[in-house]
Amino acid sequence: MQLDPSTGWFQGIRHCPSPNFNARPDGEISLLVVHNISLPPGQFGTGRVQAFFQNRLATDEHPFFSEIADLQVSAHFFIERDGSLTQFVSCLDRAWHAGVSRFDGRDNCNDFSLGVEMEGTDDQPYTDSQYARLSELTRQLLDAYPAISTQRIRGHCDIAPGRKTDPGPAFDWPRLYATLKD
Repeated sequence: MQLDPSTGWFQGIRHCPSPNFNARPDGEISLLVVHNISLPPGQFGTGRVQAFFQNRLATDEHPFFSEIADLQVSAHFFIERDGSLTQFVSCLDRAWHAGVSRFDGRDNCNDFSLGVEMEGTDDQPYTDSQYARLSELTRQLLDAYPAISTQRIRGHCDIAPGRKTDPGPAFDWPRLYATLKD
């Protein structure tokens, strides 16, 4: 997998373009936000995250889906349990992943961040394949966007405390950081 800096799209991974994005107000990319998602909650490998990010989720397939039917959200990336990586939005664009958020004294983290969704829940361990893929992706993003540093890799819980809890206590931050050391 390789990032094309002129387009903001990675080559060699699955593309599943989402309509839920817009232009970055200043073009700045200086924060990486780690999330988790599974649809329905706690069920993996259903293909419904992809449908959700493309506004194609069949709301009659599960009671929870009617609760999120009107949401228009996306992320730049989604890492499934087997390590498969999908990109929904160009890194150069503003994905709608962070919502009401604040980091380092600034609101609206979508304006300057990249979002990575890990298939999972707050309390179930993530897989070795997911950590390997997240490390590989993060290393390339750190190289491509030098304003992102290891200190500027945060969980959704860190930028939206009290509102969000992901990626949750099951996420092994020391494990990720150890793979990013040179």
